[in-house]
Amino acid sequence: MKQTILSFIDKHQLIKNGSTVLVGASGGADSMALLHFLYRNQMKWNIHIIAVSVDHQLRGEASREDIVYVDTVCKEWGIPFVWERVNVIKYQKEKGISTELAARELRYQYFEKVMKEYHADYLALGHHGDDQVETMLMSLTRSASTTAFSGIPVRRKFSNGYIIRPLLCVTKAEIHTYCRENEISPRIDETNFDTLYTRNFFRKHVVPLIKQKNSNIHTTIQHLSETRNEDEYFLQEKAKEMVEEVVKFDDKWNSAILEVDAFKKRAHALQRRALHLILNYLYKELPKDLSYVHEEQFLSLLDSKEGNRQLYFPSQLKVERAYEEITFRFYDSGEDTSYHFPLEVPGEVLFPDGSKVLAQFSDVRYNQDTISYGFYENQVSFPLHIRTRKSGDRMSWYGLNGSKKLKDIFIDEKIPLDKRNSWPILVDNNGEIIWLIGLKKGKLKDSQDKGRWIQLNYVQATSRRI
Repeated sequence: MKQTILSFIDKHQLIKNGSTVLVGASGGADSMALLHFLYRNQMKWNIHIIAVSVDHQLRGEASREDIVYVDTVCKEWGIPFVWERVNVIKYQKEKGISTELAARELRYQYFEKVMKEYHADYLALGHHGDDQVETMLMSLTRSASTTAFSGIPVRRKFSNGYIIRPLLCVTKAEIHTYCRENEISPRIDETNFDTLYTRNFFRKHVVPLIKQKNSNIHTTIQHLSETRNEDEYFLQEKAKEMVEEVVKFDDKWNSAILEVDAFKKRAHALQRRALHLILNYLYKELPKDLSYVHEEQFLSLLDSKEGNRQLYFPSQLKVERAYEEITFRFYDSGEDTSYHFPLEVPGEVLFPDGSKVLAQFSDVRYNQDTISYGFYENQVSFPLHIRTRKSGDRMSWYGLNGSKKLKDIFIDEKIPLDKRNSWPILVDNNGEIIWLIGLKKGKLKDSQDKGRWIQLNYVQATSRRI
């Protein structure tokens, strides 16, 4: 293990001679093995080591005992030790984020503070090869973007120095063996065995199965992560050049404009990354409901034959094509977000939020629910249309005497004001409302079960991030 780590450090040039290295030491096997390894080899690089830890106060007395343990070991090895206690629960409530994210933010805030205080060159963390496998697999199940499929970086810029991870080349089993051979008795965090946490589920149930086929999977994944990062870095640099050449930003109005032809001449791989760069520039913080569907919509907008067309991205970002130019700008909530699309059968209509309606002829009469609707073609007047509401819109349905205003239906159904103006409505060619999608199904013409059966299905937008 020693030679594997030394070769890994040398390959990636992780430590320079005479540097100050902070070591994140939680008391667990990974961090204590790393601390011991650097302690034993500090003369090789003539480095100054400082152990650093954070008490998250999430496990009561056990958390406090972790700090005591690290302090005791550091005194035995002659290593300076600094630590801080943080209130994760209070911070989590203030920020409205998960406990895990709150703990991470507070931990790295303290790490940054200590980095600056000691003018440290590196913060060494104990992530190992199995962590890398878990991270890559979780990325694969959560994201539809290659940019998110990046793994844990071996080295990255942080504060006034770098975060380095020298143990990514070894497994958890090798680390435990190292601890036994060097008489290190690490602390055990019982929450690491709770499979309600996604990472723990992968650790216990998924990774062991993969290791049955490839016991060296951590090396394979690490190589994949490194080569993918190299490729991504190259593509990102090219995308930045592309954005500088074909996109104009207006800082005053926080908007961007591009020429369609110039944008389309670039490779699709650069188009996607350029879009992400534009969004990262315009949004102060990327919305959680921004998904790869919006990326697909934008690429479709580029290829559209329509002279004028609009898309509505989360947090009131409007993407508007006017002939050969596309403009990104934020709009007021009172701005017109109406639309009107013809619905062909078979065919589909894609809505600004990424959802869509699919229409097809069918020989089977399916069971219907709130997001599907079926009827015979002689019950409606063609062609069909999907639009947003108009002043005076009313509809009738079976069991209702007369008709009712759409405004009142929205109120009854507790639909938020900001969603009503963009709510999809299916109408026939006479303007009769057939379906207030997801809410009410209109009264149709009487039928003798003649003609073809038309099946409509509403498909909600996915929540996967781009």
